[in-house]
This record gives sequence, C-alpha cells and structure tokens, in this order.
Amino acid sequence: MALGKDAIELMDRISYIFADVSYLDAALTHSSYTNELRSRGMRADSNERLEFLGDAVLQLVISEHLYSCYSKHREGALTKMRQQLVCEKTLARIAHKIELGIYINLGNGEESSDCRNRPKILADALEALIAAVYLDSRIKGNDEYKSVIIGLFDEEIKKASQGGSDFKTRLQQLAEQDGAALLEYRVISEEGPEHNKSFTVAAFINNNEVGRGSGRTKKLAEMQAAKMALKLFGVLV
Repeated sequence: MALGKDAIELMDRISYIFADVSYLDAALTHSSYTNELRSRGMRADSNERLEFLGDAVLQLVISEHLYSCYSKHREGALTKMRQQLVCEKTLARIAHKIELGIYINLGNGEESSDCRNRPKILADALEALIAAVYLDSRIKGNDEYKSVIIGLFDEEIKKASQGGSDFKTRLQQLAEQDGAALLEYRVISEEGPEHNKSFTVAAFINNNEVGRGSGRTKKLAEMQAAKMALKLFGVLV
C-alpha cells in the first residue's frame, strides 16, 4: 500500500504530514484492488466513500475561498469559477501534476490497461485524498486541510479568475463587476459565400462599442471582439 517511502514522497508533494497514514492508504485504494483482495479472503475498503466526502469538502472550501477572495465577483461569475475548478478535467490535471497516479493501488486488470492515467480515476483519487486530509486534520484539531486544498488548486484558481483562455468569459466577468452593465454582441457584417463566410462582430457594454473582431464563425468573431475589449480595459497587454 502507500506506507513507507511512497507515503513520505506523496505527503511531501501535497505539503501535508498525516497523523494517521491509514487515511492515506484508503484514499489510494481503487475498488479493483479491494475486489482482488476479497477474492483472496482479505478485507479492504476502497476510496469510494472518501471520494464522496472529498467532493463535498472540496466544494465548500473552494466556495468559501472564492467568496472571501473575489468580493467584486457576482454570484454567476463565482458559480462559473467553481464549476471550472471542481470539474473532472481540472481535478485530473492537478492529480497528474503531483503524479498521484503512481501511488494508486490498482487491480492487475487495471494495471495492464494503463488506468493510472485515466482522468476519472485520477480525479476520483484526488477527491478521496482531499477527504483523507480533511479527516486527518480533524484528528489534529485544526483546519490544515483548507490550506492544503488551496495550495493544490492555487494555479487553477488564478486561471479561473481570469477566465482561462476564454476571452468572452473574462469580459463577462469584468462586466458583472458592475451590476448594471449589459454585455452583448452584434453582427456588423457578413461577407463571402455560404461555405466560406466571414463575420464581423462588435462587443457592446451598455450600448457602447468596446471591441470588434472578425472570424469564419460568429463565435470566433465574438471571441476576437472580446479580446479587443479586454485590451481596451487594460486586462490584456
């Protein structure tokens, strides 16, 4: 299991020392591994229950952090940020960054099919690990789990606060900082034949044009218009 050198390596990667390493072992135990143990008359719990708890803990910690640190963001923007942060894709990316896959206990069948790199298995294991840290820190009588979670998600939180590479999302978040602001996109022109059209779209905030862009689809043109608007507001340089 994860005892010994492997446990020390992983604890170093997440900047947390477990008081009870059994929580860590449980978090890293996939159901395929427990099934194999049971077939040999041995009992072990998988990380599925921890995964359930970890999802709830993660939602709360991220929500609390966004609420406290992004006071100018409205509910809609905060919800989008949280959705981006707690999705399988982001969880798997963080798990991959700390190389969580190499520590997961898998059954022989999953070992042979490269399951260690599957996004769902990585994401589920990270949620289980978060629950393990949460339960262990409660034994210690502190809230250390919060700093561990924010530390793991720090880069992703910064990306989410900027809307990632989605210029429309970033412009929407900027507009939402002013409760009365209305952002909309208008097609200025269409050129070319049906199979090779070019669109020019302008972005407006409260009927004031703030950016204009062109593209082979309306969506691409809107993205370029949003990018120009962000440059106008000094968000992009």
